[in-house]
Amino acid sequence: MAASARLRYVELLAPLSFVTDLGMGEPDGQALRSTLLAVRLGETIGLSTAELADCYYTTLLRHIGCTASAHEESVFLVRDQIAFRSRLVTTDVTRRREAMALAREMLGSVPLGARPSLIRHLASPSFDRIVSRSVCEVAATTARRLDLGSGVEAGLFQISERWDGKGQPDGLRQTGIAIAARVAQACAQLASLASAVGAQTACATIRERAGGWLDPDIAHVLADRGAALLAEIDDLDLLEAVTSIEPGFVRTVAPTDVDRVVRVFADLIDLRTPWTHGHSTEVAVIAERAAAEYGLSVDEHTTVRRAALLHDIGRVGVPNSIWEKPGPLSATDRERVRLYPYHSERILSRCPVLVPAARLAGMHRERQDGSGYHRQLSGAAILPGARLLAATDVYQAMTQSRSYRPARDPEQAAAELHRMGSAGHLDVDAVAAVCAVVGMPRTSRSVPWPSGLTHREVEVLRLVAHGFTNRAIGAELHISARTAEHHVQSVYGKIGRSTRAGAALFAMEHGLYHPDG
Repeated sequence: MAASARLRYVELLAPLSFVTDLGMGEPDGQALRSTLLAVRLGETIGLSTAELADCYYTTLLRHIGCTASAHEESVFLVRDQIAFRSRLVTTDVTRRREAMALAREMLGSVPLGARPSLIRHLASPSFDRIVSRSVCEVAATTARRLDLGSGVEAGLFQISERWDGKGQPDGLRQTGIAIAARVAQACAQLASLASAVGAQTACATIRERAGGWLDPDIAHVLADRGAALLAEIDDLDLLEAVTSIEPGFVRTVAPTDVDRVVRVFADLIDLRTPWTHGHSTEVAVIAERAAAEYGLSVDEHTTVRRAALLHDIGRVGVPNSIWEKPGPLSATDRERVRLYPYHSERILSRCPVLVPAARLAGMHRERQDGSGYHRQLSGAAILPGARLLAATDVYQAMTQSRSYRPARDPEQAAAELHRMGSAGHLDVDAVAAVCAVVGMPRTSRSVPWPSGLTHREVEVLRLVAHGFTNRAIGAELHISARTAEHHVQSVYGKIGRSTRAGAALFAMEHGLYHPDG
């Protein structure tokens, strides 16, 4: 792409939508398939161009908030939240028979000792509201950060509402729900049901849900025409079709703005577990500074930075129960982990502007001695940028806590990095470049905290984002639980969020995850 050429926004967002398919356990291209249905349906029912555009982006990014609840789902509900989600998207939980079938599956997937806790959370309306609000809050925040407009922001926040008022997070009903949300719900359900049970049964189910889960006017039209629309879509190149069908004015992004979009997705990936908040952004900062020390060209700096921001995008295909496991991984767990760089590369390679970064992301877990994954490359077969990314990723991860170990201080992390270089695991020149820049002092913050937060409230925000309770915050900061609760409510009020995930995303957006932020 020429330096001055603008990129169509959808050429960046549509390929990245594959990450939501992966995180939801849906077939590849399901977000694209649903989006094509939404536009066809919107045209049929006579929506305006502006409404079609809102439906288009709301449907494309319907599951963009899916990382918000991954931690809570894996801790309180199921071991494999990806398999659970693939069933949940086609289940009407207000219908006793469907809800009981899903509950039986969930109970069968957890040990006997964990079942009482699972039953309590399944029966808790407040837990359902918290999870739904987390997902919707993060999705709406993402729409705002991507400058998609108030219509898409409202559509994504209301994506879990129902026509009959039994949805979440606010119990909206009927036409009080944004048209973009109503269209996206119906079309996404049709696509998911068709993949699970076939087009004819899917259309019959959509008709049954008219007036309950779904807008009856939308549901009946979709039930009548859905099978034909699905057959038409199945013959298309989904990426090409979604790009060509964008309603209204064509949104574009300048080359210099690509990193802004990439950063939004990086934060969503790091949101998946409290242990990785800010990881990708920190890796990008260190890798870009080290690139000059390592002798990479200016163009390679950009590639390394983007690869660093998105190297972990494939992690959404691995359940949180594996990432947050406090002990050693099983052989099965390790096999799933070994695939995530492959998923990162596969997703990024579908976006032309990110193809160079895709190659590095796919190699960042390779090791110089061939002991890495997923291709088990070694030596010169690993691209220089990937060698630098590997060293940077290892260093930064060591300086953050994980569920199975505490964080190391920078000196300890640097010493271990040198040991790995000497042992032949990492490129010694890449290790030297990383260690040369991580010793540089950080720039002290010279601007006020965002949203009027005080220093104490920023400390509280970091703990909230990590999942601390009021009592735990009080113990950490040597204040009473009551005082901690007061601070938490003040933080939520100032930042305009109401969930742990929303607070965590705010902290990452504003660089507050680091003590020196």
